[in-house]
Amino acid sequence: MKKIPLLLSSLLFTILLNGQEKITSLELNTAFNQFKKAANKEKKIWAKNLYGPLLIIDPSTREVYANAKDSLGELTLKDGIFVGQYPQNKLIANTHVKWNGTDWAMVMLPFPENKNNRIGLMAHERFHVVQQELGFFGNNQESHHLDKINGRIYLRLELEALKQAVKSTHKATTKEHLTNAMAFRNFRYQLFPGADRLENSLEMNEGLAEYTGEATSGRKIKEKATHFIQQIDSFYQQPSFVRSFAYQTTPIYGYLLDQQKKGWNRTIKADDNLAQLFNTAFKLPNQQPTQAKVDSLTTFYNAEFIRTEEKEREKKRIERFAGYKKQFIEQPHFIIPLENMRIQFNTNNLFPLDDFGTVYPTMTVIDKWGQLTVNKGGLLDPSWKKITLTMPTKIDKNKAAGDGWEIDLKDGYSLHKTEEGNYKLSKE
Repeated sequence: MKKIPLLLSSLLFTILLNGQEKITSLELNTAFNQFKKAANKEKKIWAKNLYGPLLIIDPSTREVYANAKDSLGELTLKDGIFVGQYPQNKLIANTHVKWNGTDWAMVMLPFPENKNNRIGLMAHERFHVVQQELGFFGNNQESHHLDKINGRIYLRLELEALKQAVKSTHKATTKEHLTNAMAFRNFRYQLFPGADRLENSLEMNEGLAEYTGEATSGRKIKEKATHFIQQIDSFYQQPSFVRSFAYQTTPIYGYLLDQQKKGWNRTIKADDNLAQLFNTAFKLPNQQPTQAKVDSLTTFYNAEFIRTEEKEREKKRIERFAGYKKQFIEQPHFIIPLENMRIQFNTNNLFPLDDFGTVYPTMTVIDKWGQLTVNKGGLLDPSWKKITLTMPTKIDKNKAAGDGWEIDLKDGYSLHKTEEGNYKLSKE
């Protein structure tokens, strides 16, 4: 077997995920350099170079691989990568985190295989690190109306119109599809008062972050339409839209507006409404469409298929709603007060339970009382002040468990049965 040159072999220390070779330091250095080059090339997007501290983490081993040293100097430089161990009491996610005195963009392994997706992910998370400097403050609110049948139908019709807009090669046709997309959106806002505010909160945060990622990704103009269409079609397969729709809408509107007015995003103010901004920038008519009007626009947008699919889904949603309501509201349950919560969850599978809150099918929560792991659902109330779970089936001194959840408790906390027959976590 041919020997690997010494200089190259020094770069090939192996990172293992789940016992299998997944990535090397050479690949990590390549990924960092690709993002650095892309960020420098596209620094005009926000008049700021997004490249900065990146924390790459293997969630199975909690090993850390970074492109910069931490302020406390705990990471060790090896083959061009700063390496170390992420603490057990910290959550791991694709996010912005302050750790060891440094503001990081955290990205979980494995990396996306596609180079453009990989660069886009890094740029997305780096946007969250610098967004306050740019004047934006994260405020993700759940759009519960997007789990209702008409909310989903008119979001999907908007996205179908946007698919046609990115495919179009003629300005007039593109504008027609954009006008129709906004008509479906405005009709959705009429059906659900307050929806514009809720949707805007996510679009101003995750939407702008995803737009930034896409604009930085280096994807060629001819690949853009195919990419956006594939993303939307994949998005339709997600269980829930309430916390993820902005990853689809804002990047497409932003991409199309880039072709007319580069730098449009640098004019955004924190209190702007992005939908109104897009409507004005594209010079679209102000619309308050009627049911008859939107029905007349659906011809080219697969409306019959969408309505059929959503009717079937709505039947299942009603059954699931009743099951969760019985499980977390009507039957005896376990209540955990929240004091200083940090939470990790899947944005694609949330289930709104109206005024009761939102069911998170999977989540990990760290608070003053310890750590909670849920894999069969827990109800988080609208104010994020408590979590409701099924009744415990096992209670020990520093641990309790139930159907699909377990909690590790710090000293001084325990479970107590209430007069109503529920259980509640409290400080001793």
